[in-house]
Amino acid sequence: MSTHEFHSAVVPPQGIWWSPAGKQEKTWIAIAFVWCLVLFAMMPFWHFKGGQNPSGIRYRVTPEAYEARVARFVQEYQVGEEGGMPMVAPPPGADVYLVGRQWQWYPALKLKKGVQYTLHLSSADVNHGFSLYPVNLNFQVIPGYDYGLRVVPNRSGDFRIICNEFCGIGHHLMVGKVLVED
Repeated sequence: MSTHEFHSAVVPPQGIWWSPAGKQEKTWIAIAFVWCLVLFAMMPFWHFKGGQNPSGIRYRVTPEAYEARVARFVQEYQVGEEGGMPMVAPPPGADVYLVGRQWQWYPALKLKKGVQYTLHLSSADVNHGFSLYPVNLNFQVIPGYDYGLRVVPNRSGDFRIICNEFCGIGHHLMVGKVLVED
C-alpha cells in the first residue's frame, strides 16, 4: 500500500486517540478550560453590572384576577383611544398593567420619559413573548404569572410591542404600542 491511505466512511482512519495528549494539546485544553471559567463567572457579574437583564418580581395569579386588574387600570387611567384600543397614561411611578392575549397586547400605553414604572405582564391564554422594539427588551409571558419589571423610559418616541413566541394563527398580527413623551 502507498504512503497515502484513503479512508471511507465505512472504514474509520487509524489514529492514536488512546495516547496521551501532547504539550501543545494540553496548552490549548488549559486555555479553553480557563476561558470557560471566565465566561461562567461573567454571567452572574454581568447580570448585575451590565444593566440589560431586567430583574423584577413575579407571583402566581389567575388569568381572571389579572384581567380584572387590567380592567381597573384601563378604567382609571384611560386618556383616549387609538384604533379601537384604549390609550392609558398612568401617573409617574404607577403600576402599569399589560396583558397578552391572542392576538393583541392590551392596552396601549402612554408613558413619561425618565420616570420609573413597574410594568406588570401576564398572559390570558397561551405563552407569549414580550419584545419591545427597537429597545431589545425581551421577556417570556406565561399564563398564571404576574411579572413585574421596573422600567425607566430613557428616550421618547413611538415603540412597538411584538410577540416573539408563536401563539397561533394570528401571531403575526400581535403588535402593541408604547408611546413615550417628554
